[in-house]
Amino acid sequence: MKLSYVSIAALSVAAAGALLAPALASSHREAPGITEQPKVDGTDFYMFRSYENGRSDYVTFIANYQPLQAPYGGPNYFTMDPDAIYEIHVDVDGDAVEDLTFQFDFENTLRDGTGITVPVGDKELAIPLRQAGQIGPGNQGALGELETYELSLITGDRREGTRTELGRFTKPVDNIGNKTLPDYAGYANSFISTVDIPGCGTGRVFAGQRAEAFAVNLGEVFDLVNLVPIDGDSSAGNGDGNGFPGGITQDRANDDLVGKANVTSLALEVPISCLDEDGDGIIGGWTTASLPQAEIEDPSPTYKQTSLYGGAFVQQSRLSAPLVNEVVIGLPDKDLFNAAEPTQDSALADYVTNPTLPVLLDILFRDAVNGTLGTDFETIAPTNLPRQDLVAAFLTGIEGLNQPAGVTPSEMMRLNMGIAPTPRSSQSNLGVLADDLAGFPNGRRPGDDTVDIALRVTMGRLCHPVTIGGQSTDLGFCDPSDANVGTAAFTDGAPITALELQNQFPYLNTPIAGSPNN
Repeated sequence: MKLSYVSIAALSVAAAGALLAPALASSHREAPGITEQPKVDGTDFYMFRSYENGRSDYVTFIANYQPLQAPYGGPNYFTMDPDAIYEIHVDVDGDAVEDLTFQFDFENTLRDGTGITVPVGDKELAIPLRQAGQIGPGNQGALGELETYELSLITGDRREGTRTELGRFTKPVDNIGNKTLPDYAGYANSFISTVDIPGCGTGRVFAGQRAEAFAVNLGEVFDLVNLVPIDGDSSAGNGDGNGFPGGITQDRANDDLVGKANVTSLALEVPISCLDEDGDGIIGGWTTASLPQAEIEDPSPTYKQTSLYGGAFVQQSRLSAPLVNEVVIGLPDKDLFNAAEPTQDSALADYVTNPTLPVLLDILFRDAVNGTLGTDFETIAPTNLPRQDLVAAFLTGIEGLNQPAGVTPSEMMRLNMGIAPTPRSSQSNLGVLADDLAGFPNGRRPGDDTVDIALRVTMGRLCHPVTIGGQSTDLGFCDPSDANVGTAAFTDGAPITALELQNQFPYLNTPIAGSPNN
């Protein structure tokens, strides 16, 4: 059952306070309600200064949807929902309210109203597949189902603001396989389009299937963290065994998603001049998907209509920082979070002021840590409650890094556009924790290992000095004694780096082909 406006309204009367904490993964099937609507399930959100050569004056947004796409998942594959709207929201002044919304509205049509047909005796009948021959750049004649989208810019409130139509574009078909699409990379790249944004310049847009770029040891993490989540080596992946005794070795084989699944990406590159309206160069961003409030099943469904939708749009999913809803928000409130706007986040304050994830890790691992190190820790969970370090890192931005003036605390990604992008070859996958200030949590790039970063921050890394601009810096949120394992190299053992991904828009790799057999 979809959340109603009554449920959403209830958020506005909740007590104010600290907001939501970081999480360990991206948003894959993170709430009970969204499992019923996979086409509008947001999985990851990236926001960063473009590091493609010659594009540093742009910000790239990538909103991913439809998790865990099996490459062989035909014959209908993974079209977007034509009844939904998909949106990227940008807050340019720090007040937790969208100032700009880029809206994607998809439409699916059958070629000639029927799809591909063939003569069978004295009848002309539609084939059961989407395609009847090879497809390539500039050649979609054998494709019987076409997918397009309208891109709009809404200034002000997402439903009542000023709408500007930016154009209609075509989405490439998913990577069915090498026989149908022998040059998928070239084919997909032909759908990267320029888009004129009135008053500020020209950007680029692409909507289509991409290879999953979120690295996570997914199965083990959700089996009560069935691993020792501290690096077993002195440095990531070197295999020397000189890290935490019994700790996990970082290895691509530990990753359950990269190289095994695809997603659908909505990628948009926007000139910085379109975004810096208040002059401080700091923006916030998040992505949502919404469906009309009412749905009536059609007892005589057609291609065009299996259900009749009507009423105001109701938000079904929401995502900014990776996987807040999946492992931070308590089970009873996950659907409510997906329906909430950033201004309503205080309703879920308790999940941050007294976060449960560190307590769970303490229950699971304190005895093992004490036994291995010969320590007598009463807890390995940080004790600085309320967790102001988490509020700063994920809800307000860090002062001097990516905190806008007069910020309203709210759960969104924040980016200081004044920090130059780090070239792909020089990026650290630990972002700000490794003094790479152009990385997470100052925005998020595809090569940032957000699982490891968020896990370390959750366990108290910011209670200890960090290196910023080459200088050891005490951020002043808490004391080292508040986080007695805060400097441990927490990891899920599934690494990712920018060098594994493209160095140009849309940055995520060509999707895995459904054939030959993978």
